[in-house]
This record gives sequence, C-alpha cells and structure tokens, in this order.
Amino acid sequence: MRNFSGDHVEGFVLVGFAASPPLQLLLFTLFLAMYLLTLLENAFIVSTIWLTASLHRPMYFFLGHLSFLELWYINVMVPRLLGAFLSQNRRVSYVGCMTQLYFFIALACTECVLLAVMAYDRYLAICEPLRYPSLMPSSMATRLAASSWGSGFFSSMMKLLFISRLSYCGPNIINHFFCDISPLLNLTCSDKEQAELVDFLLALVMILLPLLVVVSSYVAIIAAILRIPTAQGRHKAFSTCASHLVVVVIYYSSTLFTYARPRAMYTFNHNKIISVLYTVIVPFFNPAIYCLRNKEVKDAFRKTVLGKCHYPRDVPD
Repeated sequence: MRNFSGDHVEGFVLVGFAASPPLQLLLFTLFLAMYLLTLLENAFIVSTIWLTASLHRPMYFFLGHLSFLELWYINVMVPRLLGAFLSQNRRVSYVGCMTQLYFFIALACTECVLLAVMAYDRYLAICEPLRYPSLMPSSMATRLAASSWGSGFFSSMMKLLFISRLSYCGPNIINHFFCDISPLLNLTCSDKEQAELVDFLLALVMILLPLLVVVSSYVAIIAAILRIPTAQGRHKAFSTCASHLVVVVIYYSSTLFTYARPRAMYTFNHNKIISVLYTVIVPFFNPAIYCLRNKEVKDAFRKTVLGKCHYPRDVPD
C-alpha cells in the first residue's frame, strides 16, 4: 500500500510477530485469556469501589481511576496485539494510526502521573497520619486525579501536533503491532529533529518527574516504616510497599527504555517484546497487587455481590 494523499501515504502496514502457526495460536489464546481476565478484574474493582460507600476515600478513589484507565488502555492496545498474531501484515489508515497513537500516549502518560499521585497519597497517609484528612480531602483527591488525566492528554496532544506535521512519502511499513512514535519518526521523509526533541523533552517531563515523586515518597515511607517498633508491623508495611514497587519498577523501566531516548530507534524486535510487557502483563497483575489482595476491597465485594453483612475494617487509611 504505497498510495499517496498529498504528501502523505494513505496508510501504514503493521508487521506482526514472526513465529510458527502453532506458537502464534498458543500466544493468541494466552493473551486473549489474560485480556478477558484483566477486563473482569478491573471491572470488578471499579464497580466495587463505586458501589461501596466505605471505599469512597482517596486511596480507593485513585485505585478506581487506575482500574478505569487500564480498562480503557487494554481495550485500545490488546486488540492490536491479538491482531498481530492473526495476520503478519495489517493495514491501518493514516488517520487511524494517528488516533491510535494519541490515545496510547495519553493513557500511558496519565498512568505515569497517577502512579506518582498514588505514591504521594501513601506518603501522606503513613508519614502524616494526623494531618492526612486535612492534607488529602476529597476535593484535593479530585483535583489530583483530574490533573493526572489532563496532563496525560495534553502531553499527547502536543506530541501528536508535531508528529502529524511530518510528511510520510514511503515506505510505509511499521515493524510493530501498533503505531508508535519511534517507527513513525523513522518513516518520515521530512526533517524530524524538532519532533524528536519535543517527544524527548515531554517524555522526560511525563516520566522522570512522576518517577522522582514516586522515589521521594517511598524513601520517606521506608524511613517511617523502619521506625515502627514491632517486626510484624514492619513486615506487613514492607510487603505492601514491595508489591507496589514491583509494578512501578516494571512499568517505569520498560517505559524509560522504550521512550526516554533522544533519537528514534532502528531495531524494534526487542521493543515489541517490551511493549507486550506493559500492554498485557502489567495490567493483568496490577489488580491483584493493588486491590484483590486488599481485605477491605474483598470484604466490600462479598457484601455487595454475595450479600454478606460482615464487613470488618482493619486499618483506617
């Protein structure tokens, strides 16, 4: 497909995964099952938090936003991944490619900021427990969540503004299962230095600044945990932090490796594998790490769905 529309190609060809048919079928079935389970997990979390008045607090408010974001994210990304196993070469229009890229960047940037907001919320709850209700009222939580969504979608709009101004004269083959920034920059036939610079600077702002908040918050949290007198209390607190940090480390490390680079990447096979990590694997495990191991969420689910009235609460947030 090498047709032109002005100085633009009419569309692009996405290259899937090169593997034997039995392996492709196996991976397709595996990722489809993970996709459906992730949908159910996040839908369960969003509905439980929404329907349970006792969970209408900042911690669960942010968790609800994260689960809703991941519902949206996997519905944008996973169908492209599944299609890559069904067809080696898939066509996508120019407008479709840019639309897909816009939502991918917006949701990824929003998640970076939201993870930082969640870390800051835990810092206030653990390090400033007496002042927490005044420092994190519901109005502040709403503003922080809105800022996370707004900054993510604004960053995506700025990136797409510069990328969409580039000319694409051919070839039009993208060695990836979705339209990503670096493959598009490599295909342009016009000067891409300005678009690369904007992409790099915004990636630093939207990835490194939230990461700095996460690291700073957890340094303070760990210092506070070390002052807990009982070994059981320290172990419980460290276990909670470790679960969150695993997701943060995986998400940020894969994102930094893929996007926080000052030049376009020319080899994409490894990037396709890394993309699978934060497209399917991380969203699949996030609900279990954040919510499904949480006693309050599980008790709220039993009360709401199964009709059990016993609803203990262990530790106030």
